This record gives sequence, C-alpha cells and structure tokens, in this order.
Amino acid sequence: MTENSHQTAPHRRTRLDHSTETAEDYVEAIANITASQEKCRVTDLARNFGVSHVTVNRILARLQSEGFVTTEPYRPVVLTTKGQRLARESSRRHDIVYRFLLSIGIDERTASIDAEGIEHHVSRKTLERFEELAGPSTPTESKSANR
Repeated sequence: MTENSHQTAPHRRTRLDHSTETAEDYVEAIANITASQEKCRVTDLARNFGVSHVTVNRILARLQSEGFVTTEPYRPVVLTTKGQRLARESSRRHDIVYRFLLSIGIDERTASIDAEGIEHHVSRKTLERFEELAGPSTPTESKSANR
C-alpha cells in the first residue's frame, strides 16, 4: 500500500458507512414499529424520523430497489428477508455499542444517542471487543436500547 492509500482508507470506509446508515436506520425502525403495532406505514416512519412523507417515500423507493422492503401505495411497509436480516444486524450492533457505553459509565440517555451514531461506523474487530467488555445482554437492556 502506498502512503497515500493508508491515509485515504479510513475516509473511504467512512463514506461507505454513511451510504448504508439510512438503510440500516429505516429497516430497524420498520422492524421496531411492526413489532409494536403490527404494521408500519409511511406516516409512522415520517413521525419516527421527523421528516416529510416525500422524504420517506423517496427512501422507501431506494430500499425497495435494493431489495430491503416491499411497499405499495396506501399499504403497510414490509421488510423482505434481506431487510429483516439487516434490521437484526443493525439492532445487534446498536445493542452492543449501547451496553458498552453503559458499562463505561455513560448515562442511558447519552448512551442511546451516541450508540445511534457509533453503530454505523464501528469495525467488526472493535465491536467484538465492545461486546467482550460489555458482557451479555439482558432483555431489559435490549429493550431500552431500542429507539
């Protein structure tokens, strides 16, 4: 590797992480909303993210083209198998980061906010170490980590 590629690799990874953040956030929100009220609609997502219906529809169109969701006008949003898998992975990463932050003395509110950003950028190696240090998940912690 050249000296320049050592310098650009972290930036490349960050750009890639940013490109997947929205998909991860939306599939996780769809899974959480569906679990709590049996169906997820555009209005639920707009309220959840504090954005317009137009924004949600644009993102859902992208998620549908990428195979994460199925949706039709005036029908609930449904995660595909691929979307369910991404939602579980994202939720798991969030839970590990959240528990790690709690384990080092961060208060619940701050840990919840910070975990939302960190979960998208943490490497597999770092996440494994966070999990070792945080210890096993409890049902109460997992529920409180959900947004």
